[in-house]
Formats: sequence, structure tokens, C-alpha cells
Amino acid sequence: MSEAQGRKEHAHDTVRFLARYPPFDGMERAELERVAASTVEHRALEGESVLVENGATGTHLYVVRDGTMELDHKGHVVDVVTKGQVFGHPTLLTGLAPEFTVRAREDTDLYLIPRDVAIELLSRADGVTFVAQTLRERLIRAAHTMRALPDVRSVPVTSLVRRGPVFCDPATSIRDVAQLMSDETVTAVLIQSRKGLGIVTDADLRKKVIAVGLSPEAPVSTIMTAPVKTVSTAMLAPEASIEMMQAGVNHLPVVDTQGRVVGVISAGSLMNLDALSPFALRWSISSAHDEDKLVEAASGLPQLFVSLLDAHLDAPALTRVITLLSDSMTTRLLDLAFERYGPPPVAYAWLALGSSARNELTLASDQDNALAYDDTDDPTVDAYFKQVAEVVNAGLARCGFSLDESGVLASDRHWRLTQSGWLEVFSRCLELWDWHHLLRASIAFDFRQVAGDLSVIAPLTELLRQAPRHGGFLSGLAHMASQIPSPLGFRGRLTGPIDIKKSGLLPVENLARFYAFARGNSAGTTVERLATVREATSGTGKNVQALQEAFASMSLVRLHHHALLIEKGRTPHNVIDTEKLRPLTRVSLQEALRVVAAAQKLLP
Repeated sequence: MSEAQGRKEHAHDTVRFLARYPPFDGMERAELERVAASTVEHRALEGESVLVENGATGTHLYVVRDGTMELDHKGHVVDVVTKGQVFGHPTLLTGLAPEFTVRAREDTDLYLIPRDVAIELLSRADGVTFVAQTLRERLIRAAHTMRALPDVRSVPVTSLVRRGPVFCDPATSIRDVAQLMSDETVTAVLIQSRKGLGIVTDADLRKKVIAVGLSPEAPVSTIMTAPVKTVSTAMLAPEASIEMMQAGVNHLPVVDTQGRVVGVISAGSLMNLDALSPFALRWSISSAHDEDKLVEAASGLPQLFVSLLDAHLDAPALTRVITLLSDSMTTRLLDLAFERYGPPPVAYAWLALGSSARNELTLASDQDNALAYDDTDDPTVDAYFKQVAEVVNAGLARCGFSLDESGVLASDRHWRLTQSGWLEVFSRCLELWDWHHLLRASIAFDFRQVAGDLSVIAPLTELLRQAPRHGGFLSGLAHMASQIPSPLGFRGRLTGPIDIKKSGLLPVENLARFYAFARGNSAGTTVERLATVREATSGTGKNVQALQEAFASMSLVRLHHHALLIEKGRTPHNVIDTEKLRPLTRVSLQEALRVVAAAQKLLP
């Protein structure tokens, strides 16, 4: 092939690629050829920053040909840009410094479109629409991420306390204290003495006993430090670091407002403070070289969950953290599957369903996912994606998210369809309101794209907005929401164990879904959907507020139950023995369930 023929073939490849993705997909062939002719290729090596936050103004519009770029804001990865997606237009159009650092997550091939060509392209009507839509989506994702993932500098010391304190008597021998430390796996023991609260650490054993030859039979009071410096439960971890350095010690007891010791923090826990950050865990997940390393990284999620709950993170933010980390596991497993089976033969979309789609994932949640791929007559395509899905489903199960008992998994043929197939499923669910289709709708209609370059979200969402025209479908949804029985007894009291997910949270999720779809609202989370209920309850708003508070209250009870199980070394589940709840918690839960039951009766 001559050089000229090579250039011509290369230009054709560029045109064919750009024509598949917005904002190029609506352009005439001649316009596309002109854009392609101006395009320069660049390979960004892993770690290379193409744009730098508050750095030089962009000079090109960038299109990802192959690979992945990360958008970093103030040190936090808030979004990723994959094959066919565009970045760099905000700085290009405004002439201002970039708001994000855009860095190659892996070796990534880019198309660079010069500024003058890009501005002409984005000034078209469909270009303006594209800019507005992508900026809105990216800002929403960034805002959600930054809200959901707390700055470790604001973490209270209570989040570093892993267990209660270990005490001994002042007369206890040094030998017995050393054995106690070993048995309890702690590095410090506290002593109540006439001098006040004392402490003995593993460093004291080395420096004050072994180094000087002190008898191990001597009482521990001879080597303890008393009175010991303490910090309050209200103190932030960085403040505790300063206190520890000023005191010249490696351990600090944490005391509550009544002066009771709740635990001991160490210099090691403070030095490893960044390990409590969801970003640190996400980095470990994303950089895992194989599935075993990924599973090892994911094993840190329960500890992170307990720490963030102790740091008083609210339920919506906490479940979003879990969801984001699950997304990272999914993305990494997809990468590993592609390394094994080769790149996707056609465009695809990995879809999170159910609680994961609503950003309401917990450590007791199982997997609900699906896969869509571009229309094709090639039977080997589905076989390829079946293999990929099996890798991801099995990997997520190893990471702690069990396989759905009903088979709502991308590895199942019913949940792995072409784009046309999914559009047909959504249409049939709206038109046929038998129990099978209603159940499928209650799962599939909560969807969110986690990975892939198939543009399937917009057409599916457009179908959902047609729900108000389908009265039978809405009646079926209302019936589904109202038929879940309340766990309250004859006198409206709680007794015995209840499944807080099925009996409390699920009815609210169904209610919120019904009211949102009845108004053609495409809000994705239960909290967002509940806002639409205000318009559906006679305008008073009181029922809405009560339902929102009930959902928040039950969500928090559920998460605290999970944390309690984790601390006991057990697997989190949703069955709570209400007889063992604190009286105030039981009364609060009882009132929340009454609110839910009342809201169910208001359904048409």
C-alpha cells in the first residue's frame, strides 16, 4: 500500500470511528471527513496528564480512541472518560484554565481536534446540546462523588477506635500484662490507679523492662505512665495527631463526655489515616493486577464501612460510597476479562440494576446487573459477552456481593440483550402489566450504566418517560407497592424479628418508584423520587416529609445492624431481632413502619 493510500485508509478509519459517537454522529459525511483530516493522533502513556487543573488553557478537543482517562479534582478522581467520549471542551470554549486534571489511567490513544475546527463543530445546534448535556452530567457526577466521599481530615478519632479498651489492676505483674497484650492483640493496656488513669504500651515493655533488665514479676505500676493524656470523642483525627506529637507518646485513650474510656488510638492508626479514605481503597481496587489482588483489596470494605458509620456519615452518602467502590470492582473485573478474552467486538454497556442503580448498595446486597450490546447478527458476540459477564459476576461474588438468587445477572441470557432487545423489553413491560412483566420492570427500570461505550441510557430513559400513558402499568406498580404486609402486629407494635429490607425499605422504594414514573420523572434514587411525592399528596407535604424521615431512619437502623454484625465477625444481613433493639430505636422503627403503612393506604 502506498503512503497516500495509507493516509486515505487512515482517514476512513477515523471517519468510521467518529461517526459512531456524539457529537459527530449527526454530521454529514463531508463534514466528518473535514474534521478527520484535521485530526492528530496522540498516545497518552499511563499516568500522563493531558490537561492540568488550573494549568494551561486547552488547545484541542480530545476524543478517546482506545483506553481510559481519569478526571481528577483536588486530588480526587471524580469521573472517567472511555472509548468514544470527549473531553477538553470547557477550557477550549471558555479560554479559562481547566477545572479538572485529565490523566491517563492506562496507555490511551487519543484523537486531537484543533481549536478552530472544534469550536465550529461545537457551535452547531447539536454541538451546543452535546456540550450542555455532558457538562451537566459530569458536574452532577463530580458533585455526588465529592459529597459522598468525606475528606479524611474531618474524620473524628472515634473512627480510628477498633475495639474497647483493655484494663488491668496496678498489682498485675509485667509478665501477665505482656501475656494480656498478646492474648487481646493490643499494643496498650490501661490501669486505674490512685494517680489517675495510667497506661502501659509495648514500647514500655521494651524500654523499661527488657532494655534495663527489670524483673517481669514486678507490678505493672512500676512502669506505667500516669496520669495519661487523653482526647475526647469529639476531637478530629488530625487534632489528635498534634496532641500525640506534643505529648511525645504513641497512644492516647479516647474518653466520652462522661469521662468513660471508649478505646485507645495509636500513632500507627493516625499515620495510616489515609487508608480510611474511600479514594485510597478505590485506588487499591483499580490498580489490582489480578482477581486475587482485587479480592484482597475489597476485603478492606467492611472496615471502611464501619469507620465511616462511626464518623457519622449519613445513610445516603454511605451507601453511595459502597456503590462507587462496587463500580470500581466491576470496572476492574471487566478490564481483567478483556485482557483474557480480547477487546469487545461491539459497543456495550454494563448496567447496574436495583439498589446498585439507585446508589443504595449495602454490604448485605446481592448483585443485580445486566448487559446491553450493539445490535448484531453475529452469534459469537453474545458468546463473548457471556464469558465476560461470568468473570465479572464470579469476581463480584468473591468480593462480597453474592449472586442474585433469582438470576438477575448479566451472565444470564435474560439479562444480556442487544440494545434493540432491551428497548423491546422496556416497551413490553409498559404494555403488559401481568405479574411477570411488573416484577421485571421493578428491577430493570432502576438502571444505571457503570461501564462501556454503548449509548443506551437515553433511549431507555425516554421510554420510561412514557409511563404516564400506561395506566395499567401504573396500577400494577401501585398494587405491588401496597401489597407488602406491614410487620406491625394487631396493636401496631413490633415483636420478634423482621426483615427491615423487605418489610420496611422495599415498600418505600416501590412507593417512590410509582410516584416518579406516574409523573414521567426519571430520578434515579429513592430519596430523589420521594421529592415527587410532595406533588401527589394533596400538596400538604406532611406525608412526604414523614415518609422521607421514615426511610432515613430505617436505613440508618439497617446500617448500624450491619456494622454490629461485622464487628462480631459475621456476614451482614437484614433480619433484625426487634426485641434486642434499644427502646428508643425500637420505638423509632415502629413509628417509621406506621408511616409506611399509612402511605401504602394512600395509593390509588
